[in-house]
Amino acid sequence: MNSIDRYFPGPALGEMLAQDFLEKPYWWDAATPMEIHDQTVPPVGGTVDVAIIGAGITGAVAALKLARAGAKVAVLDMQAIGEGAARRNAGYIGRTLKRSVSWLEQKLGSGRGIATYKELRDALNLVGQLVAEENIECHHQICGRLILANSPAHLRVLVDELKDQRTRLGFDYEVLHKHELHREIASDRYFGGAIVPDLGSIHPGLYHQGIVQKAREAGVTFYPYTEVMRFAGGEGLKSVETSKGSLRARHVVVTTNGYTSQRLGWFAKRVIPFRGFIIATEVLEPDVIDKILPRRRTYLDTKMNIDFIRPAPDSSRILFGGMTGSNAPSAAAMIPALHRRLTTILPDLGNVRISRAWLGQCAGTFNFMPSIGVHDGVHYAMGYNFAGIPLGTHFGAKIAARILKRNDTDSAFDTGNFPTLPLYRGSSWFVPLAMKYFDWQDRRLAGPFAKWMV
Repeated sequence: MNSIDRYFPGPALGEMLAQDFLEKPYWWDAATPMEIHDQTVPPVGGTVDVAIIGAGITGAVAALKLARAGAKVAVLDMQAIGEGAARRNAGYIGRTLKRSVSWLEQKLGSGRGIATYKELRDALNLVGQLVAEENIECHHQICGRLILANSPAHLRVLVDELKDQRTRLGFDYEVLHKHELHREIASDRYFGGAIVPDLGSIHPGLYHQGIVQKAREAGVTFYPYTEVMRFAGGEGLKSVETSKGSLRARHVVVTTNGYTSQRLGWFAKRVIPFRGFIIATEVLEPDVIDKILPRRRTYLDTKMNIDFIRPAPDSSRILFGGMTGSNAPSAAAMIPALHRRLTTILPDLGNVRISRAWLGQCAGTFNFMPSIGVHDGVHYAMGYNFAGIPLGTHFGAKIAARILKRNDTDSAFDTGNFPTLPLYRGSSWFVPLAMKYFDWQDRRLAGPFAKWMV
């Protein structure tokens, strides 16, 4: 028995793997991260208008918008361009948060929840606008999302929240009772659900690759494998010291999210990095997917630590993720547990093999809210809490507009108070314990139906 089998005992790992198995993101098949071995890229140095730390969706969108306005922009990333979460996530496009409209209204004041969810809707729409305007081929579609209730109590909470959103914001939904679910998913594990028709999906690798390419064409310089060691804040010209040299910038932007180094001090103290895990099945016959996911939507459940399912947009595979925040040593180590969860939810996949497994760094915050703002003269956007594609796109455009001093730069996510906790320095050792606490809360809510939870 090898170390992986000891970590998650069960069927031998080798029995679960397809012949083409690779421990890498599925999205990289079509959108390999860019190392940019380009001799025309200048060395790090000189003066730029804007230095952006982090080449994910937020940083790339901000760079594109700024360069199109004539700014000289350098984007610095400690990895290959596209090696991070921008090309590792599940490709969901939504307008939801862990905090409901009513919770935000009660805790942050009248109008705050409505403003937040209106901005989420704008962020969702901006993805489609950017794809269309830049002609990025990335399988963007509005497919709708099915949210699956893990217990009758979870269903009641879900319907109450969606009803509140419809009343306050006009957001549409359709409730499905347990006996109606089979028209959407071949599973008996859930107690009903709701379809949210205006949510979408995308190929995140091709989306990010397209934005980066457009930014390079606009004159942005991307520096891979360039770690920022320190930078100056305050007013005026700022110095940025990296592992490959130093430069000066009139503006500095931090968009590192789950890859925020502890070297970045104040910013690292405000995000909670954690790992997400995804597997992709072997190629299936199209009629198999038609049977088990006939509407080919995106799917997730109502637990705090969600399970999520979607068909791949460019092949006959199914992608599945869950058990976020686990302290497993690798993505491969998660395959037995994720395979069990997937086949428990979708028993028709009992003999399916896995062709890809990968992990990525996500980031939460202490108030479960994404944040955009300025600290000591430095712009930032981070802490996406699973809303990285729409809000990353939106925040990137918003930061560019602020630097360019354009109109409509206000944001409901710019609170002026990005919380942290005493003694926290950016090491998220406590995440697995927090996830166990959330699991306990979900089981308590489910009551006698907790035994049905995957």
